[in-house]
Amino acid sequence: MRWAPLSRLRQPPQAVRTPSNSQCMIWRACRVFTVLVLFLTGCLLAAAPATAAASVLRVLAWPGYADSDVVKAFEARFHTTVEVTLVDSDEALWDKMHAGGMPHYDVLAANTAEIQRYTHEHMLAPLDLAQLPNTQRQLQRFQPRGGIEGLSVAGKVYAIPFTYSSMGLIYDRKQIPVAPHSMAELWNPQYRGKVLDFNSAQHNFSFTALALGYPDPFRLTPAQTHDIALKLIDLRRNLLTYYNLPEEATAFFIQHKVALMFGNYGTQQLAQLRRAGADVGYVIPDEGALAWLDCWAMTSTAADRPLALAWINYMLEPDVSGLLTQRQGLANTLTPSPESNADAHLIWLRPVDDIQQREALWSKIVSGDLPERFR
Repeated sequence: MRWAPLSRLRQPPQAVRTPSNSQCMIWRACRVFTVLVLFLTGCLLAAAPATAAASVLRVLAWPGYADSDVVKAFEARFHTTVEVTLVDSDEALWDKMHAGGMPHYDVLAANTAEIQRYTHEHMLAPLDLAQLPNTQRQLQRFQPRGGIEGLSVAGKVYAIPFTYSSMGLIYDRKQIPVAPHSMAELWNPQYRGKVLDFNSAQHNFSFTALALGYPDPFRLTPAQTHDIALKLIDLRRNLLTYYNLPEEATAFFIQHKVALMFGNYGTQQLAQLRRAGADVGYVIPDEGALAWLDCWAMTSTAADRPLALAWINYMLEPDVSGLLTQRQGLANTLTPSPESNADAHLIWLRPVDDIQQREALWSKIVSGDLPERFR
């Protein structure tokens, strides 16, 4: 144990210094200031994640619609982050939009038939056209929003056209020097064994309805459906085979010297054939051609609506839309397609009346059932 010197223990007590009133006031002010600084710092830290979340744009699109360089340019201009999710089918798009009950995306690209379904389910928000000045750059055929079914409901616009493709006829220029004028050419006995058809119940019934002169290829009477089924059985005589993918069709076309093909993938497919060395032409039949029209839309759950609108407007800039045509061979809505003209009769896809019936009949057709089985 250590002992303190006695002299220190016996020192008289010193007077305790008491701070003055002015010093107390200064100390209290400092303490209040410190508390305020800590409080505000905490608030800012708490708010930081929310601010970061609001600066992220979630995009649901198809391959080629939002390439990395296009996305990076948008991010730099608007000081944001873009998260792109890609889909390869309408079914995949539907599943993504319904995962978790409500959409977890801000903008999406979908065709007009699908847009109608999402609008009906209240999954899309109406668009403020004043915030989309680039829509004024679009071709005249895309200007009257009410003229294209699926774009607007009750006077409110829910989707803006972005890209499209007709489903016309692709023909070998050497075998068919004069461009065909009708889908009926697919049945021309001159091309027996030299025709390619796309494996689709919906589209085959619809384009055959056009060839037969029916007014609405998406709404058929029982008698019309029966007649179309027999007509498609008759088409089998001319077919080399059915195809599913554009790469498949390109290989068949070149290897087997195909003369005529229903071009489900339209100008995208045409570009692929030409890159492979095929001397082919493309035509929209006089009775019109089926066509899909993909649009940009904003979801009802979009976290930052001004940013979502900025994305849609950005997609309509000439450089951005032009890249889609250069890279994918798809038409854009700003410049006329060299393979069609402004007067071409395009029939935008709509939901069909009875897809189950069409698929059941189509299954029998492609499996080779005789006409007697369709009575």
